[in-house]
Amino acid sequence: VREPRHGNLAYYNVNRYLNPTNLCWVDCALCAWAKKVNEPGGYDMAIDEVVEEAGKGYSETVTEFHIVGGLHPTWSFEYYTGLLSALKDKFPGVHLKAWTMVELDWIARIGKRSIPDTIRELKAAGMDSCPGGGAEIFEKRVRDVICANKITGEEWLAIARECHLQGVRTNATILYGSVETVEDRVDHLLRLRTLQDETGGFTGLIPLAFHPENTPLAHLPATSGQLDLRVIAASRLLLDNFPHVKAYWIQIGTKLSQVALFFGADDLVGTVVDETITHAAGATTASGMTRREVARIIEESGREPFERDSAYQRVVRAEDAAPVLAG
Repeated sequence: VREPRHGNLAYYNVNRYLNPTNLCWVDCALCAWAKKVNEPGGYDMAIDEVVEEAGKGYSETVTEFHIVGGLHPTWSFEYYTGLLSALKDKFPGVHLKAWTMVELDWIARIGKRSIPDTIRELKAAGMDSCPGGGAEIFEKRVRDVICANKITGEEWLAIARECHLQGVRTNATILYGSVETVEDRVDHLLRLRTLQDETGGFTGLIPLAFHPENTPLAHLPATSGQLDLRVIAASRLLLDNFPHVKAYWIQIGTKLSQVALFFGADDLVGTVVDETITHAAGATTASGMTRREVARIIEESGREPFERDSAYQRVVRAEDAAPVLAG
């Protein structure tokens, strides 16, 4: 199923993660990263600090900023639009993949705006697409255990629908390995497939392996390699209308990600500079790789590296030169 779509290609991009704050009023049992106000380790960054942080890191050109954070209890609506505008002004050629459906709901609430108006204003400020986090598992019984104070699965899908209707593409995720059943996973994937039939706005699925360490669910075992591959393979088979299924090397490791490229996955996500959320829950992988390291991992697996931008256009690089996009 994978190879008729993508042949021997394996995609990745040069992206950088930006997490403007880890302060969050939501108590999610799945999370080891978020902090409360005045709790040790908590932080929030002014807009100019985020812009400065975005400019750090590798010398090679980043094509995408992946922006997510906690549900900050006091930031205004204008912080979010201002941050997007500031990043676009400083890095006009970088794609801004910003704010999950959960964050969009919160931004709308603090701004006293409707979801459609919120998406419209954020898009105008520079939001190019949205990541797929916060979907977890749609089944209410599961959400009541792992993320009781988040929006419902139905609300997540409704916000994603509105993004798609406004031309804002999104990813989707599935968080597996906590308290859900196999039936819950299948139900989650089928609900995503139904919405994709309606809108066609999902770019890809990122299966997320639950990391229980340092969370209130630390008594649960970590996922096995077999489960990781089964979820990826089942996702590729069930989501016949999704262009891409990704193997998130940050969570399942580089070696298993190489294997996953032969179990339905066609994308290793990216260089992922400065990932912190999964590492707070015990991930032992690197927090980022160089472009050459990702390409080498793909080549070692027997697949052909394809550096892409956020729209899956090939990025062709001359040595030490800025990228040139080619269809």
